[in-house]
Amino acid sequence: MDDVDLNAGGGGDQRRGSYPSKMRSDPMGTSASATAAEEQPHGTLGRAATAFSSFVTSTLDRRDSSKDGTERTIYVNDPIKNAQYKYVHNSISTAKYNVATFIPKFLLEQFSRYANLFFLFTGITQLVPNISPTSKFGTLIPLSVVLLASAVKEVVEDFKRHRLDAEVNARYVKTLHGSEFVAKRWRDIVVGDIVRIENSGYFPADLILLSSSEPDALCYVETSNLDGETNLKIKQGLPETAGLLTPEAVARLHGVIRSETPNNSLYTFEGMLRLPTRTLPLDPMQLLLRGAQLRNTQWVYAVVVFTGHETKLMRNATAAPIKRTKVERMVNVQIIFLFIILLCMAVLCSVGALARQLGGRFEKQILYLNGTGGDAWVKFPQNILTYIILFNNLIPLSLIVTMEAVKFVLAGLISSDLDMYHDESDTHAVARTSSLVEELGQVDYIFSDKTGTLTMNIMEFKMASIAGTAYAETVPEDKRPTVDDKGNEVGYYDFRRMLENKKTSQHARVIREFTNLLAVCHTVIPEQDDNGDIIYQASSPDEAALVKGAQMLGATFHTRRPKSVTITHDGVQEEYEILNVNEFNSTRKRMSILCRAPNGALKLYIKGADTVILERLGDQGKEFVDRTLAHLEEYATEGLRTLCLAYRDIGEDEYRNWGALYAKAATTISNRQQELDNVAEIIEKDLILLGATAIEDKLQDGVPDTIHTLAEAGIKIWVLTGDRQETAINIGYSCKLLTVESSLIVCNEETHFETKEFLEQKLLAVKGGMGMGAPTRRLGWFDRMIGKKVPRFDKDAEVDLEPLALIIDGRTLDHALEDDIKLTFLELATLCKSVICCRVSPLQKALVVKLVRKNVEGSITLAIGDGANDVGMIQAAHVGVGISGQEGLQAARSADFAIAQFRFLRKLLLIHGAWAYFRMSKLILYSFYKNITLYLIQLWFALDNGFSGQTLFETWSSLSSYNVAWAVAQPIALGIFDQHLSARMLDRYPQMYRLGQRASFYNHKVFFSWILNSFFHSALIYYMWRTVVGPSGGAVLATGRVSDNWAIGEMVFATDLVVIGIKAALVADIWVKFTWFAIVGSVLVFFVAFPIYVVLGPALLISPELLGINPPIFSSPIFWLGLMLIPVAANLRDFTWKYAKRTYRPESYHIIQEVQKYNIPDYRPRMEWFRKAVSKMRVSQRFKRNRGFAFSQTDSGQAGLIRLYDTAQRKPRG
Repeated sequence: MDDVDLNAGGGGDQRRGSYPSKMRSDPMGTSASATAAEEQPHGTLGRAATAFSSFVTSTLDRRDSSKDGTERTIYVNDPIKNAQYKYVHNSISTAKYNVATFIPKFLLEQFSRYANLFFLFTGITQLVPNISPTSKFGTLIPLSVVLLASAVKEVVEDFKRHRLDAEVNARYVKTLHGSEFVAKRWRDIVVGDIVRIENSGYFPADLILLSSSEPDALCYVETSNLDGETNLKIKQGLPETAGLLTPEAVARLHGVIRSETPNNSLYTFEGMLRLPTRTLPLDPMQLLLRGAQLRNTQWVYAVVVFTGHETKLMRNATAAPIKRTKVERMVNVQIIFLFIILLCMAVLCSVGALARQLGGRFEKQILYLNGTGGDAWVKFPQNILTYIILFNNLIPLSLIVTMEAVKFVLAGLISSDLDMYHDESDTHAVARTSSLVEELGQVDYIFSDKTGTLTMNIMEFKMASIAGTAYAETVPEDKRPTVDDKGNEVGYYDFRRMLENKKTSQHARVIREFTNLLAVCHTVIPEQDDNGDIIYQASSPDEAALVKGAQMLGATFHTRRPKSVTITHDGVQEEYEILNVNEFNSTRKRMSILCRAPNGALKLYIKGADTVILERLGDQGKEFVDRTLAHLEEYATEGLRTLCLAYRDIGEDEYRNWGALYAKAATTISNRQQELDNVAEIIEKDLILLGATAIEDKLQDGVPDTIHTLAEAGIKIWVLTGDRQETAINIGYSCKLLTVESSLIVCNEETHFETKEFLEQKLLAVKGGMGMGAPTRRLGWFDRMIGKKVPRFDKDAEVDLEPLALIIDGRTLDHALEDDIKLTFLELATLCKSVICCRVSPLQKALVVKLVRKNVEGSITLAIGDGANDVGMIQAAHVGVGISGQEGLQAARSADFAIAQFRFLRKLLLIHGAWAYFRMSKLILYSFYKNITLYLIQLWFALDNGFSGQTLFETWSSLSSYNVAWAVAQPIALGIFDQHLSARMLDRYPQMYRLGQRASFYNHKVFFSWILNSFFHSALIYYMWRTVVGPSGGAVLATGRVSDNWAIGEMVFATDLVVIGIKAALVADIWVKFTWFAIVGSVLVFFVAFPIYVVLGPALLISPELLGINPPIFSSPIFWLGLMLIPVAANLRDFTWKYAKRTYRPESYHIIQEVQKYNIPDYRPRMEWFRKAVSKMRVSQRFKRNRGFAFSQTDSGQAGLIRLYDTAQRKPRG
């Protein structure tokens, strides 16, 4: 029955036959009902049987559809039937948490940190009776405070995401209800709704285009939110729905859409629309993606197919992975190491206690314990737990929350930096997560998109060479016309002079022909806005720039009809009949049209790459070749995109014969495009050169300087772009990614084996030039101890080699990323200063980032882009940066940081990143230092108290409050306000960034040096006080009375605070008010608050052991003398080492600190003018050898489209 229906209706069978076989032909038994109209069964039973059969078929079909998961069914204008499928709502959420998931996800993330997990274990152990020597809640309460602070920070950050989501979900769109369109919020849109989108409106979901205000259901779409491309793309609805131009007509539409299931492929779509009479295939031309914007089209009608998180945009926005910084990973390793030390200390003390209990004289002679020692062995594991609790703060409880708090503040400094505020778009930098700020200071590789990130994708017509004379929109001072030694006038003229020459010059006819060619030979469609201004819709921004250039030169293109174009040249309206269009493609590298001029003459106008135009010139057409070539080299030197223009007069007989060949090729079924190219080759000969054009692909402000500075900082930059190779190379030179010294390795191979052979040969040649093998690194002793393998690639390897640049296209990259080639490709790429990957897909971008991340030892990767096609690599990199500034940019929403311009990356990395890494390094080291210094004193005390497990310090005033009150401000001051160099110095000397790349401030060597210093300070504090107190038997009071262990413990504790305060003063590089408060104020606050607590604590039954210890401590002259002498003695070694280090073996930043301190002038030689001259000469030489084509017109497909337009007709209002 289905077959009968599908073959009914003209043309339906042919169109269905091309549709993929996996799609069903009949979703709800509609073919059965259609056939029933022809063969009505007789009688009630027959009709009932038919109805029942249709119902069963429909139900089974729905079940099969839901089970096989290969397609979805949508009923047009039938919300009741669509409701049964329960498609997802259109509300989106990019937040990390919701009410249900917050607690489990937050706790999972927090306890993935070893420190928190350890303190949870310690806190639970303290609750066990007769084990803890301190208060039962001495760990759990501070841990709860730490977790609460982290939770508040997570909630605040996630609330911002929820707020942005709410704004998007609350937007309005017009939706069809009955026979009229009413406003409806985005979140309320459902699958099957028909919506009306008006000009400049964003698409609220994935839609199938039905009709529009343009001819044949055409519309223009800007996808900058998806792929960063600002040039408009053309979409076209089906001819069968193009006539639905009113709400009433759309309301009468009934049919079924059968489409593919939701997926993340932005550029593919398969589906079909079943109307009552025929079945029509749907393809990406009808698909309007959520997040794209309707442009220069008054309105469109479209039906919703995917909503919410099932849209292709949201399918690309996968859940952000949990990223851990290099510093955090090292902290985790060192916490494990500290835990091993703690465990060793606990076992050592437990063994000491066991030995005392088994054979100590104290046990036998004082306590009269003469047992067998069974109790001692039973208590042995219990003692281990006791000592773990006693020493637990060897691992700083406050470290994680202090790190989180400081990172949150540092992220706020990034967001509030006015130097990274973009006034034009009213956009400031945003740190979407504060967890990765220090990673910004250690970046080794940057992976950047090109269009929208490096360039603005705005083309401007800048220069032209016509009849051997150079013209420019703005003539540079050094290019103004002069007379050379031979009496010839050389230099550039402005466009006003060209307009004069068009009337009076001997080459006036050539100038006029040149201008006509620009205005006629293209596939641009003109539109008029409300003000009467002409807007050009082009398949590429280059095309639009050339037509605008013709307008500047006096020829305005304003009307396109299916078979002609009309221009106004110097006030005279001229109509050119378009006979044939030979389209551009990447093989031909040119485009030509055959047209009949207003005077009836047949002309061939052609434009393309100089290499293909010059070789097709006739003998009479080479008059201006030499001068034009000279101008082309100058344009190439400036990084402009060049194009040659030529023409030819065609005879009627020649055209008649050629037209027959063209018609035959156009109707060829197999290999049609190749046949058309062959026919075009026949007539594109004996050309007459008119001149050349130069278009500027405008870079974003400051891009060349930013790339140059980042390269000086030791960062390697890879550009991953969807553009053509020639375009990418040109931009590479413009933005200083490629330099005049660079040798290009261009890899364009067709097969797997060719790619492998090419890469291996180039790698051998490069390594032979270096005289060495692949750059590798020897492992340090700690790496060998933990069993780390020798890495294949070392990011810090220095190679003495001329700068290389690897250029590879997407097709070849597919082969290069296969398992047996990818490491060869990576080895070659890591030896290059820069890499450009052209014509790459979003998946390839992510794979390249992952390849470097996984195989280059210790490397930190950063990906930056501005479209949804960059989301994959942004999430694959250690740090993701999105370019914002336009509403709803998906890359910025998925990134860790968002900036408005690429140039802001310079300050984000070199200053904010370098500061953050330096500050976090000092914060972590100081936090470890201060805790180990205090809690190792408990170990020295254990040696004296017979390993009894007795604590020297009171729990609440000393142990629990140490990291919360007395020693919390110092690391915060260092983490937020300290600077090793000023912003000016870091920007002036980008080489300082390498300190972060090489982990100079925080590595295993530095960590262990701080740990050894902690051992030294703690032993010095304890044993100096022991020396003072021991000989007198503890009689340190003015009255000669003996002090108890609590009073001595508080004396030691107060001394420790002064010692760590002086240490903080020694390591601080800059002092602000908070630094003074943190270092000096913390000690003063202790001496004010502690005596008060000694009075209140025992009274409240909190710390009864402190009762009455104020007089013994504060009235003792020995205490005050020790408080002054012991901290100085402890830090004397540190001061001496710092002096010797800076004097005799200074680091690079020590020298720059002196330059900054004393404002020493920079006497480095300045050779900018000489370098520019040499650079210009070398670029000219390079482009003489290899001058490429750089014109980004879309391959084919435009000739048929322009035949549909008649811009003279009025458009429907809809």
